[in-house]
Formats: sequence, structure tokens, C-alpha cells
Amino acid sequence: QVQLVESGGGLVQAGGSLRLSCAASGRTFSYYAMGWFRQAPGKERDIVAAISWNGGNTYYADSVKGRFTISRDNAKNTMYLQMNSLNPEDTAVYYCAAVVDYSGSYYYTEANEYAYWGQGTQVTVSS
Repeated sequence: QVQLVESGGGLVQAGGSLRLSCAASGRTFSYYAMGWFRQAPGKERDIVAAISWNGGNTYYADSVKGRFTISRDNAKNTMYLQMNSLNPEDTAVYYCAAVVDYSGSYYYTEANEYAYWGQGTQVTVSS
């Protein structure tokens, strides 16, 4: 089992940047495909980005392509989400998630495919 803790959220003006981190503990980080999701008030939890455990394959939602970058450092048991050119529509609670995957090359985009979740970190973008 793995425990996930997000950090890096906060209040930022439109056009600004934030870097979210997801620290994992409990089991080796390397065999987990990871993802970032977000949930705005009254809306469903949606995929933002996903990454395979070897870091070689990534996925981005259309709404964040070209602005967000997902990455991971398996030696540090940490995943990141660099968010640039933020706009008010990016306001949400951001969650990191993990699922065991021994293939190394897959990523997952559906929330129900993930077994482990962090507690979330609030990102608020003011106009």
C-alpha cells in the first residue's frame, strides 16, 4: 500500500504558475502509474494528467495541454505537476492518485482505475 500527500497548492493570479508535488511513502514508488485529477465545486473529478511508472509515457487533458507538465522522480518518490498560464477555470482541488502497474509503460485516465488517492490540495486562480 502507498500513502500519497499533495502539496504546493495556493492562490495565484491568472497567468501565474504553481508547482504541485505528490510525495509517496509506504512501498516502492517505481511500480505505480500515477495521475493528477481535479475537482471543482459541483463537478466531477476529472483527469488532468497521467504518467507511466517509467516516466516515458504521459497524457494530458485537452484543457491543460501546452500549459501543464507532469513528471516524476522515482528516486525521490515524488511526482510533480508544473502548471503555467493558469486561468480561473483551473480552480479546483487537485488530487494525486496511484495504481500498481508492473508494465512500466502504461498510464491510466479514469478515476476508477486508481487504487490510492491523496487528500487533495486547493488551487485557486483569481482573475
